[in-house]
Amino acid sequence: MSVGAGPAQEQGQSFFEAVGGHATFDAIVRAFYEGVAADPVLRPMYPEDDMEGAVSRLTLFLEQYWGGPTTYSETRGHPRLRMRHMPFKVNPDARDRWIAHMREAVARQNLAPLHAVTLMDYLERAAHSMVNTFDATEES
Repeated sequence: MSVGAGPAQEQGQSFFEAVGGHATFDAIVRAFYEGVAADPVLRPMYPEDDMEGAVSRLTLFLEQYWGGPTTYSETRGHPRLRMRHMPFKVNPDARDRWIAHMREAVARQNLAPLHAVTLMDYLERAAHSMVNTFDATEES
């Protein structure tokens, strides 16, 4: 992963604020979904008419997780990530593709190295916990 020289985190500042707030998380998620849109394994998991909804939900979730507004929980309740992903075939191939697109999206933001590594550590652990099958992926 390529990381940049974004600003350091000030004492008392949330991770959300330190990395640039909403603008940064929105940019990461939009870049991530650019990769998903072109991925033959991941794209079918997202309804054609709801990609913007997916962008919004992931942005709100990440912002809340990292110390930003609590809009996600106020509008959707508890995240329940495993339950929300259960309807989808998330195997190691899908997980690895998800991580690769997210790694590229995070790298494009030129975050401070510690912020990039911290964010990717969480995202990779979360992706590993979403695996719910070891059945092979059928590419469309």
